[in-house]
Amino acid sequence: MASVEIQNVRKAYGTFETIKGVSVEVPDGAFVVLVGPSGCGKSTLLRMLAGLEEITGGTIRIDGRVINDVEPKNRDIAMVFQNYALYPHMTIAENMGFSLKLAKTPKDEIATRVSDAARILGLSEYLTRYPKQLSGGQRQRVAMGRAIVRNPKVFLFDEPLSNLDAKLRVQMRAELKDIHARIKTTTVYVTHDQIEAMTMADRIVVMRDGIVEQVGAPLDLYDKPVNTFVASFIGSPSMNFLSATVAGDRKSVRTENGTLLPLADMAAAAPGTAVTYGIRPEHLAIATDGNGIAMTVTNVEPTGAETFIQGTIDGQKVSAQLRERMPIKVGDIMPLNIPPGHTHLFDAATGIRFV
Repeated sequence: MASVEIQNVRKAYGTFETIKGVSVEVPDGAFVVLVGPSGCGKSTLLRMLAGLEEITGGTIRIDGRVINDVEPKNRDIAMVFQNYALYPHMTIAENMGFSLKLAKTPKDEIATRVSDAARILGLSEYLTRYPKQLSGGQRQRVAMGRAIVRNPKVFLFDEPLSNLDAKLRVQMRAELKDIHARIKTTTVYVTHDQIEAMTMADRIVVMRDGIVEQVGAPLDLYDKPVNTFVASFIGSPSMNFLSATVAGDRKSVRTENGTLLPLADMAAAAPGTAVTYGIRPEHLAIATDGNGIAMTVTNVEPTGAETFIQGTIDGQKVSAQLRERMPIKVGDIMPLNIPPGHTHLFDAATGIRFV
């Protein structure tokens, strides 16, 4: 195992800069997820860590050693790609042990390492089969096994679950987390799926446009996003945002039509300041006394365990995620209770969270 230090790393293609001075620390044995929308630079950063992309500026260290100019094969890392990239003419055992064979590792040691990895991954009974005889999830596990047998200091995963169906992705998330708990190898994992990030990571790095927006534990990012981008990206369904101004008492905000929305604490902004008010759909509830904030229902989506309600408050779009099964229909006026302790307040101009 080893720590990874990424310090002020940049990547430019001519005059176009895709990574703009990123700094990230990955502690020894941690499972760190780089997450962000397509084009944010997360895969490019991972490829620079792997040595597949040259670094324009900055420093990358693995276990304290600067690796900027070290060949990929000498970095002691193993990478699992989105595409399984298995050799169709080789058995599963041969695929998993191929890199060791190239390194002229003794046959007995190859067999032992492959057997150990297969046991961890639940592939022991498939070692004599060929890739075409396995399911997508099993083939992805073979790709992981090929990385595990190398016993690297760092695992790199580049959206390894994106080709799997939804049910299999859920299963593989749990399996990956379980594997990491057993082998405890430092892992850097790239995904655009914030659910993967939330459920798997010890620490999440949220990226946008080649910069890091926020780094922290999953629930820290969920509870205290630093800006509206992180607030909208972390959490599903996405956070609701309403335009408002700080009320005179600074204990609430006022929409353009005069509706008062509660705050947990006194606003760190002067009365009349334009703000973006945030509340997550799962924190909204129907006001049982009928005195809540009026929401006009525009859509109802029952899923069985939950009901998703879309609507408007003073003409602004809002969604609510309800556990109760309620006889709600389009056009109803639904009174909502907003718990002040779950509200968020951001500067309207910059999107930055008020302390």
